[in-house]
Amino acid sequence: MPSPQQTQLSAGSLLNERGQLAQAGWATQLVREYNRQQVGAAKWRIKEWDYYLIYDGEFAVALTLSDMGYIGLISPSLLDFSAPRYTTKSQLAVMPMGKFQMPPSSAAGTSAYQSKTSNFRFEVLEGGERRIEVRFDNFENGQPLELQLRLTRPPADSMVIATPWAEDPSAFYYNQKIIGLWAEGQVRVGDFCHQFSPLGSGGAALSGPAFGLLDWGRGVWTRDNTWRWSAAQGLQNGQVFGFSLGYGFGDTSAASENMLFVNGRATKLGRVNFGVPEAPGQEGAKRLASRYRLMEPWHFTDDEGRLDLRFTPLLDRSDWMDYRLVLTDQHQVFGHFNGWVVPDGADGAPGERFPVTDLLGFAEVVHNVY
Repeated sequence: MPSPQQTQLSAGSLLNERGQLAQAGWATQLVREYNRQQVGAAKWRIKEWDYYLIYDGEFAVALTLSDMGYIGLISPSLLDFSAPRYTTKSQLAVMPMGKFQMPPSSAAGTSAYQSKTSNFRFEVLEGGERRIEVRFDNFENGQPLELQLRLTRPPADSMVIATPWAEDPSAFYYNQKIIGLWAEGQVRVGDFCHQFSPLGSGGAALSGPAFGLLDWGRGVWTRDNTWRWSAAQGLQNGQVFGFSLGYGFGDTSAASENMLFVNGRATKLGRVNFGVPEAPGQEGAKRLASRYRLMEPWHFTDDEGRLDLRFTPLLDRSDWMDYRLVLTDQHQVFGHFNGWVVPDGADGAPGERFPVTDLLGFAEVVHNVY
């Protein structure tokens, strides 16, 4: 398959007068303005979410706050890479349809949810600092999860894509992924307490510096979708390096959503193949865990000779629900990346190979029907 045209988004309204995507393409900032009131689809189809992932070499927290129209999802996860193990708990809200009042931009405002048993607050301060406060009761062994974090030093560039669906003119996907925010704070569950720091932490093991990423999205989807997304962030060769790679979601003929980041500056890539190991004879299997050998090594390559990464899995954070009308089959596999990439040089042309060594990140395969 040839590379997409890589159309760059221009400034303006995200949607036209019919409530449909005005322009498809990519950018490094939210140059198109999203307005929920302009969406040309029923309220129960509108999907808005903020997802944060913060981790160092020892632990990670994943936080989801999403208004998916007829259902809302509020969910924290705590991952221990040394065990390896994870705990995920979720709370559902019925028919929110905009009641969460998710901000129209990732650059300002507060995303929040509060109930008798949970409190999520994601706030963007002037200057780009992000503050995250979470409490979720009965998270593990009857103890609540409590989290306070600061995310600072926002990078100059991010991955932004506006994607339509060819089969449904009212469907669109407007997404920003910010990679490599410096993270500081703590997570506590009962007697357990872990400090995240951009300087790393000492003790019996060096956790390494902590970084955070944001997956911010607004849109209207078709009902049945399978996608792949991979991201990583950390220090490599004395520089802050990361990437966001993905495909399988909507009509990406105008632009892919693949980017590298070196010290906050983006390099746009074409097509990327995740090289997920397949189980022989299981092509038609209903569940992803039967179709793929997810805990075997993956091999990431691109169509322009600018990326070659081997991914060694460590932990599969999985979820499965099948309620006939709603199905979700999710596998977010964490592990280490080794290989090389070719970022742009100072003149914008491909530069030199950039080695990647034991970079912690994840690669996911997700199938949702809702």
